Amino acid sequence: MKEKLVGRLVEALREAATVLPVDVVRALEAARDKEVGPARVQLEAILENVCLAKDNGVPICQDTGTQTFFVRVGTAFPYLEELRTAIPEAVRRATQEVPLRPNTVHPFTKKNPGDNTGRFIPYVTWELVPGDSAEIHLLPKGGGSENCCKLTMLTPAVGIPGVKEVVVEHIANCRGLPCPPTVVGVGVGGGADLSLKLGKLALLRPVGERHPEPEVAALEAELEEMINSLGIGPMGLGGKTTVLAVHVEYAHRHPASLPLGIVVQCWADRRAHVVISPKGEITLTGDA
Repeated sequence: MKEKLVGRLVEALREAATVLPVDVVRALEAARDKEVGPARVQLEAILENVCLAKDNGVPICQDTGTQTFFVRVGTAFPYLEELRTAIPEAVRRATQEVPLRPNTVHPFTKKNPGDNTGRFIPYVTWELVPGDSAEIHLLPKGGGSENCCKLTMLTPAVGIPGVKEVVVEHIANCRGLPCPPTVVGVGVGGGADLSLKLGKLALLRPVGERHPEPEVAALEAELEEMINSLGIGPMGLGGKTTVLAVHVEYAHRHPASLPLGIVVQCWADRRAHVVISPKGEITLTGDA
């Protein structure tokens, strides 16, 4: 079973690196259709790049990211140990076979093991849920967009208006650095670490799919409008589309703090999704 898992995860890593999910492509096409001048040219180039990567089976971007996994696993899932060990092995194999650029560097010695693994990497978030199946979300996270992530510990007195102000100001300051049009994940509440993780979890949602709670969905729509009105545009060259979407997630917080995690994903919003049944059947989709 482990070898089967490794093989399918390598396929998923290849899919994530070379095929942009349909929801992202449609959002990019919609953005192109409403832009003119340099903004439209940039989006046309991006969409051509997406087609070339898919047709030729090569990575969409030379930065194939840090391989990040979110795993929801049933408490009765029968292959937990196999899955635990299959994930890093799949990353090692995909690095050679896709290939993926080796992106893991020791922070002190600067040595690179050359296989996209290292201390705590690939980073896996495990969530136990009822049931006997497992669901894996793959999120290759590029370094340029990751550099534009931010944690801010707000005081509760500023409320949601303060959240909006910080998010919009931060994206304005990033300008073209994260390769817009971006997808922005916003995590509100919890603690310092949890707010950033919530922002990253929000990126797993298909582009434009609103949060199920109306007041959160309204905040997403408002933030999108506010950010796009900045005029930063594709690749920072001006235009109507600075973000393809803003997705918000939240957790209950301490009365004395209001953590805000902002996680930025570049236009190459790469994802893949794997489901494993209790019988060992493995389903892969890049559309998450």
